[in-house]
Amino acid sequence: MRVELYAPVASFRDPLFPGLTRCLPVPPPSTIRGMLAAATGATAEPAVFGMAAWAEGHGTDTETYHPVAADGSQPAIGGRVRFGKGGATAKDRPFLAGVHLTLWLPGPDGARLAAALRRPVHALRLGRSQDLVHPVAATEVTLLPATTALVGHALAPPDGHDLPQAHVHRLACTTSTDRLTTVWADHLWCDEPATRPAPVRGAHREVPTHDQHSEDTQAVWLLTP
Repeated sequence: MRVELYAPVASFRDPLFPGLTRCLPVPPPSTIRGMLAAATGATAEPAVFGMAAWAEGHGTDTETYHPVAADGSQPAIGGRVRFGKGGATAKDRPFLAGVHLTLWLPGPDGARLAAALRRPVHALRLGRSQDLVHPVAATEVTLLPATTALVGHALAPPDGHDLPQAHVHRLACTTSTDRLTTVWADHLWCDEPATRPAPVRGAHREVPTHDQHSEDTQAVWLLTP
């Protein structure tokens, strides 16, 4: 099952840069798993999925933070102190605008998760609590192993392809329910998609329609928990 989703605004803070609000250009797999769990109402959804994502633009917003010290106090850090509110400070927060997300959900879990995304138990979000996600379409497709395909904006493992415009991003794959343990891995992602098919490794592709060649369909890498 291929599911397409859209978020008007989203922000994926990079936790590898503490104290900074660096925004990742693509949602981490752990964020997708959290969204799927919100859809089904489960505490976790360790499903296998493929994903591709891109944004129409980006910007920077100013947000108010209320820092909390180790002793529980709320000191003002370069900001102001309001009575009864503790310390407050303003920080710039980068964000993405017009985020397009495509998920490939294989096997029996695909239909179950696609149905849950259409009627979610909890609100669907990407990144912050206000970053709502809108399901756009769900289509049954067939994936086949591929050696050549269009890489596009698909998230791939480090050895998935050799496109020179790809960047390596270290992303969270899964986060435990108590948020004490996170599994990390490197991934390839292209902010500028290739216009021609390229050799791929460990990838799948959709079975093409009558007006497509097999190499012209999107490469998909299935990500395991």
